[in-house]
This record gives sequence, C-alpha cells and structure tokens, in this order.
Amino acid sequence: MAQDHGAINLSQGFPDFECPDRLKELVVHYLNDHKNQYPPMAGIPLLRQEIANKISSLYGYTADPESQITVTSGATEALFDAVQAIVHQGDEVIMFDPAYDSYEPAVAMAGGVSIRLSLRLPDYSVDWDKVADAITERTRMIIINSPHNPCGVILKEHDLDALASLIENRNITVLSDEVYEHMVYDDQRHCSVLSHPILKERSFAVFSFGKTYHVTGWKLAYCVANPTLTTEFRKIHQFVTFTTTSFLQYAIADFMAECPEHATELAGFYQNKRDTFFELMRPSRFKLTPSNGTYFQLADYSEISDKDDMAFVTELTQDKGVAAIPLTPFYREAPGTSIVRFCFCKDDATLEQAAEILCQL
Repeated sequence: MAQDHGAINLSQGFPDFECPDRLKELVVHYLNDHKNQYPPMAGIPLLRQEIANKISSLYGYTADPESQITVTSGATEALFDAVQAIVHQGDEVIMFDPAYDSYEPAVAMAGGVSIRLSLRLPDYSVDWDKVADAITERTRMIIINSPHNPCGVILKEHDLDALASLIENRNITVLSDEVYEHMVYDDQRHCSVLSHPILKERSFAVFSFGKTYHVTGWKLAYCVANPTLTTEFRKIHQFVTFTTTSFLQYAIADFMAECPEHATELAGFYQNKRDTFFELMRPSRFKLTPSNGTYFQLADYSEISDKDDMAFVTELTQDKGVAAIPLTPFYREAPGTSIVRFCFCKDDATLEQAAEILCQL
C-alpha cells in the first residue's frame, strides 16, 4: 500500500540505509573466492565460533559451536524449526499478545494449540500469575520475545526468574525470540535466557544477523540451545532449508571478528534515532512513551481519530502519505486500543519528512 500510494514507509521493520561498507566488501570478496557451494548444514565452523565468542562475552554462556549453535535462513526459520522440534499433536504453547505473526502458524503446523495471553496494559508487562494458571499437563512450550515486537518493551531479570520458577519442575521448553538483542536503550541491558542459570539449559534462543547488520534481506540468523535440543532442532532444519548462503556466512564471520563494535554500539545508534523521532513527534497529537528496545515505537492516536486501527492506518497511508502498522493483527482478541506502530530505523531525513506530515494531523 505504501508503494502504491507513494507513502513514506514507517510500517515494515527494515532500514532505508545501507549495511557497513566493510561488510559489503567482504561479501564481494567471498562471492569471488569460490565460496558458492553448500556449506555445512549447521553453518560454517568459523561463523559458529564467532557466535560462541560473542555470546560468551555478552552473556557469560559457553556454547560448543559444534553441538549447540545452528545457522539458519532467517529467524523465522529458526523459530519454526524450534517449534516443530518440540511441539506435537495436541501440545499447548503459551505465547503473549500482541504476538509476532509467525508464532501461531508454526504451532498450528505442528498440530499444537496456541494459548494466547494478553500482555498487561498500559505497560505491556507479563502477568506471571496468569501464566501459572494457563499451564496444564499439555503445555510443552512458552514463547517469549524480548526486546518485543511490536511493543518495544523488554523483559527484566525478575521476569526470567518468574518464568524459570514455573517450568523448573515441568516438561516445558522455552523459545526465546531475541532478534533485537542489541537494541536496548537508556542504559538498560538485554536479559537473555542464555545468562539465566535455569533457562539457559531449557531454551532455544534465536538471534538475527539481519537485524544487527541492517541486512534483513539476507535472511541469516542462528539458534543456540543445549546439545539435546539442538539435535532435535537440526532434524527439522535439515529438511526445511538444509543450509544457508555460503559466501554471506564467511563475510559475516570476518566482520564479527574485525568490527565487534558494530554490535556493541548499535544501541546508541538506534537510541539516537528513537530520540530524534520522539522529539520530532512532540508537537503532534500522538501520545508516545519512548520504546525500551527494538526499532519500533508505539503511538496512541486517540486524540486524532476514533476509527479502528486498521481504518486509521489505511487512511494515513492512502490520504496522508505515511504508512504505519496496526496492532490488531498481532492479537487473537484485540483490546480495541487506538495504537499503531511506527518504525524508526530510517534515515533522519525520512523521519523528519514523516513527522512533518504526522504533526499536521
């Protein structure tokens, strides 16, 4: 719709700027260096070692690259593989609304049943008492997402402790979607399941190169889990994509080793964009609470329109020239709030142009 109407696209979560020049140079190098045939199913050893180095440095977790790290064709594949590895006919999977749209279809294709619990308004926090009440003998998996798409909230240590206490003595596996791990703001830190003493042995943790390196179209990600879970995960991965683009893996491995600061400085980079967008929107009638993570910003439009969110974003895109995403599709039973999601991983000029239009509403 944004393309059809020439609208500024603040809806989909992809940057309108390029990845680092050095990364592109490495891609070209390996493309011309005969790295164009099948790499190992789990990913090239060099890349898996760099991943192990990174998660050791960030989360204090020692992963065996051979038996615990698998490179996938995007995070969506990794999420799918993890679900298919654990969930079987009639098994229940708890997830939290608003939920990323690939979770429930993956569960349905495994024959499972999605149990969707709404995050608490207005802060989109988890009510762990409700989670406890929702757990049954059929519960096999709980899916968490932090930093959270679409809400931009993050889980804290007490959340992971609460989750761990619920599954510690049960046959429940956690699927932790951590693709925005490097986008946590205001001097807060990302709390990974890999840094938790209980959850690190009971979880699939999924991460994304596409989000970190501004290359969403490359569809490169990875999953970290204990050897037993990884064995089951790879049984699915083998017959979904088998392996992942070879020359891109070599390029990213080198870039991780040469330029580790790209990842560690990413939070500051995107916080500046978040703050820029927030200040540009201050004169508007939208109500914003600064995002804690991701490159998404929720905005309440209730002072502008009483239309439902789908009608509002349709009019915003077609008539005003700025595209946003409604929250309703992320819910099974939407709460009827007047909130939309903007994406701020854009050039400042793009944000300025969009905000100028939005402030006139």
